[in-house]
Amino acid sequence: MDLFSVNLEKHASVPLAYRMRPRSLDEFVGQEHIVGPGRLLRRAIEADQVQSAIFYGPPGSGKTALAMVISQVTAAEFVRINAVSAGVREIKEIIDQARDRLKYEQRRTILFIDEIHRFNKAQQDALLPAVENGTVVMIGATTENPFFEVNSALLSRSRLYVFHQLKDEEVEEIVKRALRDEERGLGLYTIRLDDEALQHLIRAANGDARNALNALEMAVLTTPPENGVRQITLAIIEEALQQRMIPYDQSGDNHYDAISAFIKSMRGSDPQASLYWLARMLKAGEDPKFIARRLMIHAAEDVGLADPRALLVATAAAQAVERVGLPEGRIILAEAALYIALAPKSNSVVMAIDAAMDAVERLPNDPVPPHLRDASYRGAKALGHGQGYKYPHNYPGHWVDQQYLPAGLQGMKFYVPSDQGEEKDIKLRR
Repeated sequence: MDLFSVNLEKHASVPLAYRMRPRSLDEFVGQEHIVGPGRLLRRAIEADQVQSAIFYGPPGSGKTALAMVISQVTAAEFVRINAVSAGVREIKEIIDQARDRLKYEQRRTILFIDEIHRFNKAQQDALLPAVENGTVVMIGATTENPFFEVNSALLSRSRLYVFHQLKDEEVEEIVKRALRDEERGLGLYTIRLDDEALQHLIRAANGDARNALNALEMAVLTTPPENGVRQITLAIIEEALQQRMIPYDQSGDNHYDAISAFIKSMRGSDPQASLYWLARMLKAGEDPKFIARRLMIHAAEDVGLADPRALLVATAAAQAVERVGLPEGRIILAEAALYIALAPKSNSVVMAIDAAMDAVERLPNDPVPPHLRDASYRGAKALGHGQGYKYPHNYPGHWVDQQYLPAGLQGMKFYVPSDQGEEKDIKLRR
């Protein structure tokens, strides 16, 4: 980095998020599963042996920041391009220069491609031979699933590193570091950031460090000092984020009360209230995976066999949210919540399993009837195991009357179908 670039970084007109990018692995926050002590990528960076890679993860999770750390520690030539503006001609020029550099200087070239998912097939094909033969080491950063957006041949020649959304405590560490840092951050200002404002900033950032730093800088620079102190209140942070704080404590009463209201609204078949409580939880920063888990439980507990598809919808929603994340995940959760709210209700499954559990706990545990015992191992038949068992498929209608419960439980009923939804048909079959 030349002197002009150094001075530019220190200049106040450069965004705080850019100025606070880590300069070393020690300054890098988050992604411990990738760059924590002893991890493969960390060892490769420290040994200056980085191989072609794809960095995949949500915005503000540190993909570009880590690439910039690599640019600081590598002896290779580091070239950065953005897939939005780069064309095939530029790629070929970079490859030609990299080939000459390797031939005459024995020096590698690392090519960092931001938003690599925006490369079309021709651009990716132009890059492939150089990656394959080692002319360039490619690092591509993307927020989109690389299995859908990146050429499979290019992907197969790269190691995929999945970046996770930053945790709240990691965003807090980055924010506090920016407040302290006098060289690149806001440390030259006297700032008093209210705890309530800090917590809202962290939660609203939703794991995106860039969002948090941009909002913090806006709040500080637009707040006039009083007696030399810039007091950053909740109202100021709300204005900087353009997002109102929703009263919510993820480990307290708000958390449990909101999810309770959500479940009771679905149980009560009220789609409007179900959507409201879902929206309120999402706006407050509730973990969508927690909501998805509750949807699965509720589908089995309160809909059950009145509409067995409800559990399939809830499970599919949980898997989809895991893959897609927010904000699109809100649509998936809403669809599942509406399906469950509008489905016929029955808790017969809950009553059935609870009755069976009670019987196991309260009544004698009689042995398994001999004809139901496993007869597949050597000597089992000599013990009488499986003797007298009637194979249902050998009988009309694939059913035959026979004893399945232990002797002491004959005639007991645990599952009693309701008259709701599809359980009407189950009732007729029994």
